[in-house]
Amino acid sequence: MNKKPQMLEKEAQVAQLQTWMKESAAIVLADYRGLTVAEDTELRSELRKNEIGYKVAKNTLIKRAANNLEITDLDSYLEGPTVLAYAADPIAISKILSKFAEEHQALEIKAGLVDGKMVTLDEIKELAKMPSREVLLGRFLGSVQSSLYGLARVLDALREKAEKGEPLVAEAAPVEAPAEAAEEAAPAE
Repeated sequence: MNKKPQMLEKEAQVAQLQTWMKESAAIVLADYRGLTVAEDTELRSELRKNEIGYKVAKNTLIKRAANNLEITDLDSYLEGPTVLAYAADPIAISKILSKFAEEHQALEIKAGLVDGKMVTLDEIKELAKMPSREVLLGRFLGSVQSSLYGLARVLDALREKAEKGEPLVAEAAPVEAPAEAAEEAAPAE
């Protein structure tokens, strides 16, 4: 039986949506009703700059794609016009969409998926408050670099002591047995 062209097109769209849902670390669903063409163009441009995909899709197709992947948590959010944004970086997508939604009340974030798990609007807003991946990497590298500088200073000091012929390790004071220390500390009767 030959399938109609419309059916083939819908199957291709579902397959594409499934691919995005499987391969993206984050998916965000939003209602874009009320955005002007200029605002929508501005949002698309900002998302594109940050390597974030953006697709207006029919709710039935999004639902079918999600259900094919055994994701049913999004079903209740698939009402009204829906845009699906997808990205490799959950923090970047959350920051950009949350900021845009604050500046343009017409964009209403519904919910999303992060690593295949359902996230609510509040969780998306919390992600948006986190430092970006680049900032976190910078902080991590800074702390590693700081530790390495400290190690280099200690090794250099040990090298200098060795060159001067000084002992590398200080002699430890004799350690008293705990019972002897307790007897000395107790007042005599």
